[in-house]
Amino acid sequence: MNKDEGGMSGEPDERDSVPLCRARDWLLQPAGPLAGTLLVLLLVARAVYVAMVSAGGGMDNAFVVRAAASWLDGGAPYADRRFLYLPSAVIAAAPQAMLPTSVVRIVVPLLVVAALTAGWACALRIFDVAWRSRFAALGLLGIFLVWAPFEHLIHLGNWTVTAALALPLALLLADRGRWPAAGAVVGAAIALKPLLAPIVLLFVFARQWRALGWMVAVPAAASVCAGLMMPDPSGFLTRTLPFLLRGGDALMQPYDASAVAVLPRLGVPQTVAVVVGAAAAAAGVVCAWRRWRRGDPGPARLVETAVMLMLAAFLVSRPSYDHYLVVVVPLLLAGVLQPGAAARSPWFWVALVPQVQGITLPYLEGATRRAFKDFITLCALAATVGVHCARARPSRPPGYPETRQVSLCDRSF
Repeated sequence: MNKDEGGMSGEPDERDSVPLCRARDWLLQPAGPLAGTLLVLLLVARAVYVAMVSAGGGMDNAFVVRAAASWLDGGAPYADRRFLYLPSAVIAAAPQAMLPTSVVRIVVPLLVVAALTAGWACALRIFDVAWRSRFAALGLLGIFLVWAPFEHLIHLGNWTVTAALALPLALLLADRGRWPAAGAVVGAAIALKPLLAPIVLLFVFARQWRALGWMVAVPAAASVCAGLMMPDPSGFLTRTLPFLLRGGDALMQPYDASAVAVLPRLGVPQTVAVVVGAAAAAAGVVCAWRRWRRGDPGPARLVETAVMLMLAAFLVSRPSYDHYLVVVVPLLLAGVLQPGAAARSPWFWVALVPQVQGITLPYLEGATRRAFKDFITLCALAATVGVHCARARPSRPPGYPETRQVSLCDRSF
């Protein structure tokens, strides 16, 4: 896929004023060693704080580690219904099960913070933004200190963090033309947690069949090999999947922000909620397809198509938690300096407001009501990105030259 000069892509855009251009130029300058050192210290301090207040590296991580410990003791990992991952995740969690809990509770938050930071760096490189820039440092600082889903992900130690790293890395590889490697990265993430399964449609849209083969083969091979080493590997199909389709248990359901879970809590019949959720997800896939068919050069096409596919899945999948948004929001934020980006819509920022630390919404702050706030954010993000992806572009006559005007802001990243 070709890149435009200076990392900019898409149609000519002259909307950026001179003050905005100057602000962007300032953000793209190096942050300096002092700022970088302070940022690292803050991130490590956050991880250490989580290690002090949580046990076992986080509640969600503990479910996977217990499944691995059960396997090491000769038991069946799927005896615990809350272990929701493929058999290959058991093998991946085995090293944690062999470590003392005091070590795990320190190492896991540090690894989560490191993975989130690496995912942000990959998202920046997709748009040719230097990871040492002021924008990189301020963006990461804002994400970690202001946006609640990041804090929740670190506290829980949820393996969603693997997808938050793998998706930007895979898109970076795809943007550089390395599609098979991108498919292998997504496949490895699915082997740990099947969250990125909707990205299969991105490879279908792009007709990258070899990459699609790697995406399917890696988790399939890993799960088969792992299943051969444990008792009752079919428990994922016979117990875990039905458990997920029912929406989990009383511990999971109040936090599920999918349309299928939230609408019945508002009095909508379950059947109608399923239809609405499926229709919304289908509309999201159509929007993603329209965005891909637009065919403009540059990384925004890849990123926005992938993000729309993931948001469409979050609307209907069960469960769907607030920290799932960590997989897509940094990708959108990383492209905000690009004219015409989805993150430049004011509605994008409005959608993020309910998740800002310290902002409270009446009647929605209780633990059992948080899903309503998460549902608002999810729907607003999906609608904003969907409209952006589906918007019509002027048609060009055959043979129209692929030229672009140089705007005031066209500078090398």
